[in-house]
Amino acid sequence: MKRERVIFLADCQSFYASVEKAAHPEYRDKPVAVGDPARRSGIILAACPLAKERGVTTAERVGEALAKCPDLVVIRPRMQTYISVSLLISEIYESITDLVEPYSIDEQFLDVTGSIAAYGSIEEIVRQIQTRVKLATGIWSRVGIGPTKILAKMATDNFAKKNPDGLYRLDDHNMSDLWDLPVNKMFMVAGRMTTHFLRMGLATIGDIARLDLGDFKRRMRREMGKQSDIQAEYYWQTARGIDPSPVVRGMRHQIKVINCGRALKWGMYRAFEDIEPIMLELVIEVCRRARRKGYMGRVIAVGAAETDGDRSSGFGRQMTLRNPSYLPHEVGAAVQKLFLEHWQGLPLTHLHISLTDLTNDDVYQLDLFDDRERHIRREQAVDEIKERFGSAAIIRASSLLETGQARERAVQIGGHWA
Repeated sequence: MKRERVIFLADCQSFYASVEKAAHPEYRDKPVAVGDPARRSGIILAACPLAKERGVTTAERVGEALAKCPDLVVIRPRMQTYISVSLLISEIYESITDLVEPYSIDEQFLDVTGSIAAYGSIEEIVRQIQTRVKLATGIWSRVGIGPTKILAKMATDNFAKKNPDGLYRLDDHNMSDLWDLPVNKMFMVAGRMTTHFLRMGLATIGDIARLDLGDFKRRMRREMGKQSDIQAEYYWQTARGIDPSPVVRGMRHQIKVINCGRALKWGMYRAFEDIEPIMLELVIEVCRRARRKGYMGRVIAVGAAETDGDRSSGFGRQMTLRNPSYLPHEVGAAVQKLFLEHWQGLPLTHLHISLTDLTNDDVYQLDLFDDRERHIRREQAVDEIKERFGSAAIIRASSLLETGQARERAVQIGGHWA
């Protein structure tokens, strides 16, 4: 008889903030958040539990957080440090099982099915993880347990994070705990999907799980159109905790999108000539990432948010290129066209560009009227220079303008200071 899998989703509490509190014992009893203290318009990347008790939330503006909590200690992020700590935690997990799959910088799946005999019980493995990670890094870990990855993830997010002992097991014996939760607590259900479900009369996760799949598909078609069958099956399986995907060592997810975005300082990006430098930088970065991963994309998407303080607007639009591409002049022309067609003219606060419908770049379409091969060789040469001498070794002249960010971001990791 095949044993039921035992899968953990181990999560580090307030990861960035916990790393900083461990590095600064003088802040042990103070509210701490990670962000750029010099930019009140910047966002909070993480907040410690004490800061959260004072009302500070992740992704809010630094100025808003300080207004709620004047004694908040805001520490500039150190991304290389966080990456190093994450790798150290991975080594601790790998000493328990060789099946460790990173989900994010602070969350990892572990399949401990084969490790239980060595440790005696599931609970003992959790205690080993929590103790070793705490001693090595000063960070408290929460662990959700389930027979599938999806149940382990929802066990962590909805239950383990709230339990004093930081663990929770979710399986067939207590699925009612999950099914009683509001539908927005289901994995991958955000605001728009929640609205759809509520209009369908499905207020809890159990309302979806108890439906026959065929009935759920019919409801989804009425609400979202006849192309919604795949979505319906995904959400129905998620509600029931069905997930056959194994835990596989390392990052295993197939790339479906290559993107890049920026939160922009309000009031600085008013006219198109202000916006164009950052738009070009995003195009260049998306194309560079695509080349590095060996993909070209056929669909270009642009998302933006804008406001003048009284009126707010936003859009997300996409278009299909004639041929897949990762060349900045081809991608940039499509991005500019989409942006100018849908921008309302208000000051920009966010800009996002993505490349989808990806194909391998080992085969590409030539053009009688444009030497694409020459353009590709040129971009690859630029990539080699940047890889060797840094991202700022070659930048566009427009990035030297006030609204360009390329020089500053060249010495950062993921947009944050190392």
